[in-house]
Amino acid sequence: MTEQKTPYVKEFPLREAHHLVRDLMTPNPWIYWTDFMFHITLGWTAFFTALLSPLFSLWQLAGYVLAVVSLYRSAIFVHELAHLKKGTFINFRRVWNIICGIPLMIPSFTYDGVHNDHHKPDVYGTSKDGEYLPFATRRPAEMVVYVLLSFLIPVLLVARFLLLTPLSYLIPPLRKIVWERASSLTIDPTYRRAENAIRNDLNWRQQEIAASLFAASVIALVVLEVFPYALLVLWYLIAVTIFILNSLRTLAAHAYRNPGEQKMTLAEQYLDSINIPGNFLITPLWAPVGLRYHATHHLFMSMPYHNLGKAQRRLVSGLADNTQYIKTIRGGLWDALKQIWRESSTSASSHHS
Repeated sequence: MTEQKTPYVKEFPLREAHHLVRDLMTPNPWIYWTDFMFHITLGWTAFFTALLSPLFSLWQLAGYVLAVVSLYRSAIFVHELAHLKKGTFINFRRVWNIICGIPLMIPSFTYDGVHNDHHKPDVYGTSKDGEYLPFATRRPAEMVVYVLLSFLIPVLLVARFLLLTPLSYLIPPLRKIVWERASSLTIDPTYRRAENAIRNDLNWRQQEIAASLFAASVIALVVLEVFPYALLVLWYLIAVTIFILNSLRTLAAHAYRNPGEQKMTLAEQYLDSINIPGNFLITPLWAPVGLRYHATHHLFMSMPYHNLGKAQRRLVSGLADNTQYIKTIRGGLWDALKQIWRESSTSASSHHS
């Protein structure tokens, strides 16, 4: 007996869509290297400009804003690393970890293998998906708490690498707990990482130890007054701002309507995701490295970020019937957040009545 599909999924032109964009699947290393190296250099230059400028001066404020935007964009390359073909971009991955992932306490192993589950049709939107919570079906307060957790995350990340890494090697039973509960960049606090949830980062132990040594070295140099305490304060404030931006972007990335028990097809995944083409200058600041085309990314998860905009335009203009495709488009971040807030409020009031 064949499985019945809902009408809107049956109508979705998956094959035609794939045909229109099949030449856009190859990542260009020059674009990756140029984009990342430019923004990470700008980010750390702006960081030290803010650190060395007079308190609350225009130079400090400009440095802070520029550091947030540039380091945020650099950090989001962890998403590309999770999707790049296995065994490719090895040097890029190594350099990204050394000058971005480790200093920000998010080495690439924390996303590698974990994020790939988010794209599996039998995992996406279910209780096994660490990157999905049915916010639209819960109280709006849960979204507020999720964003406010951004103030805690930088401290927890430092504690995880500075304290739990050495402790877990000294106390073997702790290793399993740290791997399962404290080694993944996810939004579901109940998520448990599988033992084999690793795809590219087979050197994850080296990454983990490097992050631990980096955190210990920086804090030791501050205590010894080689670096000022302001360095830790600035790092924390920049990290918090990046996590707040990313939490708002995450809330705008999906409709979050699936309660968690039901599996979703690829077309249903797409229709539960959101595209925000927006303004070509402003939108990439809060949804960098192609993430403003998040629904299109869920259709073609192997497509490199630099081709997603081109794919979006082709599909809007090239599909014989684009009505299903354009259903995922929102006018902007505020528009997407208003919609999920409205759905969440409606759901909460219907539960009370």
